[in-house]
Amino acid sequence: MDRRSLIKNTGIAGVLAAGIAPAVHAQAAVRWRLASSFPKSLPTIFGSAEKFSETVKALSGGRFEVSVHAAGELVPAFGVVDAIQGDTIEMAQTAPYYFTGKDPIFAFGCAVPFGLTARHMDAWMEHGNGRKLMDAFYAKYNIASMSSGNTGTQMGGWYRKEIKTVADLKGLKMRLGGGLFGETMAKLGVVAQNLPAGEVYQALEKGTLDATEFVGPADDEKLGFNKVAPFYYYPGWWEGGAELEFFINKKAFDALSSENKAIVRAAGAVAARDMTAKYDALNPAALKRLVAAGTKLKPFSKDLMDAGFKTAMSVFAEHEAKSPEFKKIHQDMRAFQRDQILWSRFSEWRYDNYIAGVKI
Repeated sequence: MDRRSLIKNTGIAGVLAAGIAPAVHAQAAVRWRLASSFPKSLPTIFGSAEKFSETVKALSGGRFEVSVHAAGELVPAFGVVDAIQGDTIEMAQTAPYYFTGKDPIFAFGCAVPFGLTARHMDAWMEHGNGRKLMDAFYAKYNIASMSSGNTGTQMGGWYRKEIKTVADLKGLKMRLGGGLFGETMAKLGVVAQNLPAGEVYQALEKGTLDATEFVGPADDEKLGFNKVAPFYYYPGWWEGGAELEFFINKKAFDALSSENKAIVRAAGAVAARDMTAKYDALNPAALKRLVAAGTKLKPFSKDLMDAGFKTAMSVFAEHEAKSPEFKKIHQDMRAFQRDQILWSRFSEWRYDNYIAGVKI
């Protein structure tokens, strides 16, 4: 008996009892809420959350929708982990190192001083032990994770005065993204402050901040930091490749059908690739505009970076001595990094160094 005859003679109940379901079946609608730690004025980062939402809706034919909310609309920028842990929201988009006050291990989900580049981070997370190790840690907070994109190597920030030596960092009031970098800079004499992006410009303008780091030209131009802090330093040695993450409420994710779980994973991959590509596309033109407008572009001295490296390694050692879990994740990341550096010497870096020195 064919499918049409079976349905006619036995009805839907008989079809289901026979285990022969129609090819297309209705699923209950799913509605999630995603809280970002970023404002809408940063379309590259915030746009990753919007891209995720659009892709989920398209792949599900509108049966699965994720409403996206900027920092402060549902919960404060730095309140998203508590909101997921308390089952208030289903998802967040954030920088994990914002939450090192809860545990320093959060930093490994985003960036640590002298850590992984964007490509190295992606490799460690998806084909090394990174995602497995971080999700085992995040489970304590009811969180599963996916990349929402990587900024690439960031700039070293905006300063109201020149930073020529380590001594120039003493007493400097600086907005830092958080994490182990804040501890490192504090040891170098910086008075670290963790402010949401939307509050930084006014603090610089009033002089309650002397410096800030954020991401890079595309975002920094939009935030207007060049108008109140003319010196722009590079590179951001504390963020060789900053990973932004989608934090997902584990209970909510586990309750999804296998089809919807696949949709979430696929949409996350689309959004992550889009963010990273967009930063690479937008940063060069933004940097040229900033320099044309009077920005004083300067490299950190090798002495300063050497001091930063030595100090950062001491911070890692202190945390390793206190936490076996921290040590396990840190050592795994560094072992992976050593292999990536070895390969990069013969591939990307050699090529980049050459092509940067010829006229094209």
